[in-house]
Amino acid sequence: MSADTGDRRPYLHVSKGGLNVVGAVIVRDGLVLCARRGPGGAAGGMWEFPGGKLETGESAEQALVREIAEELGCTIQVGEHVTTTVHAYPEIVISLATYRCGLVDGTPHPTEHTELRWLAPADLAELDWAPADVPAMRILAG
Repeated sequence: MSADTGDRRPYLHVSKGGLNVVGAVIVRDGLVLCARRGPGGAAGGMWEFPGGKLETGESAEQALVREIAEELGCTIQVGEHVTTTVHAYPEIVISLATYRCGLVDGTPHPTEHTELRWLAPADLAELDWAPADVPAMRILAG
């Protein structure tokens, strides 16, 4: 079950065992970076906005900057909050907060993803998105 809450706070409370994660909607020259997950897990092989888990004491912005540096080897600037989605996967409930981001330095290279693509917002729906990322994708696709 996935629900875009309409709430513009970065996170909603998730039950014990839940996880707060962040996703970067990286935009360059009007195109959006899409990242394909590796095989395995409930969303294996699906597309997502890159990002990851918050570490203790981190803000959403700090987590995004760290995760993108680790996963893609580049530096971003975090901008406006797009949406927050709570989704129950079979093994975990996540609260995913997505933010528009700009590239500051470097070129994204996948280290944890199997593929990266730059797509126009109107073309985003052509990919098979992980369920938690679908509401943000729909907002961007307009």
